[in-house]
Parts: sequence; C-alpha cells; structure tokens
Amino acid sequence: MEKDTILILSGGMDSVTMLYEYQERIALALSFDYGSNHNHRELPFARLHCQRLGIDHVTIPLAFMQQHFQSSLLSGDASIPDGEYAEGNMLSTVVPFRNGIMLSIAVGMAESRGLKHVMMANHGGDHSLYPDCRPEFVSAFSAAAQAGTYEAVTLEAPYTNLTKADIARHGRHLGVDYSLTWSCYRGGERHCGRCATCIERHEALVAAGISDPTLYE
Repeated sequence: MEKDTILILSGGMDSVTMLYEYQERIALALSFDYGSNHNHRELPFARLHCQRLGIDHVTIPLAFMQQHFQSSLLSGDASIPDGEYAEGNMLSTVVPFRNGIMLSIAVGMAESRGLKHVMMANHGGDHSLYPDCRPEFVSAFSAAAQAGTYEAVTLEAPYTNLTKADIARHGRHLGVDYSLTWSCYRGGERHCGRCATCIERHEALVAAGISDPTLYE
C-alpha cells in the first residue's frame, strides 16, 4: 500500500490506535507542542510508537497558542475540573480551533511532501463539546483543503462515529499497549484518575475488555 498520509499524533489512546491501524498508509506522524499541561507526557509516547513502527515523526512547536489562547488545558493542572464530560464542566478545556490550526499545518506539509491525505483521530465522544471534532467540521475542512491545494489533499477521520470503547476494541485487536499512551489533562507523574479524560479512558478500556494498565494517583 502506498504511504500517502500524514497522521496527527498526540500520544493519546485514539491517535496511537490509528497509527497502528493505518501504519501501512502513514508516511509521517505529526505532533504539536502547543504548551498544554500534558504535552510533555504525551509527546514521548508519540515518538516511541513511531520508532517502533519505523514511521517518520516530526514535532512542531506552537508556543503562540499558550501565549494567546484561553483554555484551562493551557493554564496549569489546578484549572482542570474533576468529573465526567459535560458542557458545563469541561467547556474550559476547549482550545479554540486547535484542530483547524494543526490540520492546516499538516495539509501544507502533505502538499510539500507530495502526500494526498491528512488523518485525525477524533471520535464520537468529542462531538458535543469540541466543535472542531464534529462531522460537519471534518467535511468542511476536507473541502477547504482540497480547494486550497494543487494536490487536492483530503482530510480523513475514520473514527468520527466511533466511541472511545470502539477504538479501544480496535486497539485490543491490534495489540496496542495502552500503558504507553497518555490521557490525563493534568499532566502529572501519574494519571489523576479524576478528570474527564481519565474517567473516559478507564471506562473505554473496561468496556473493551482490557485490564486497565494505567497508573492512577
């Protein structure tokens, strides 16, 4: 299969699963250091899995986002709320148009390298809270990328309508080691076990029949 795709790779469960599932297509995995509380925990896992699979990996610094954007994801672990995903609880974690910014860079890199597709690992659980994870965003951005590039680069988001548990089931089949992924928005030495991403992570692994290997506080 032709390697014709750039994957946005955070080092979290979803994008690492996608890396393994689509490894034969992925020419480059692209990560971003945008100053989030947990970037320093995620990025080493992104690099590790790319090294294991022999996939090129590039990290792009986006320091301006931490300097100029408002989000609890960028303002320290104490600002991250506890509890499950709900708009009133987790709205503060939205980083405005984060995916749009990252995908724009990925599309430019794809055209520069003669690649045809960019891939992202959003999923169904993201839709209610994060506008730049919704199906209408994916289709609109893909149309813009095609219109704005000579190569007509497309955006693919194959997990858009899956749950996180569905993704974990894919990972179980693929043999993904989820102990070598990061979810917690606080970015401490261990997963906090209290924020929405930790709760969602644990529930997804259990639902997929995986014994949760995560070290929690």
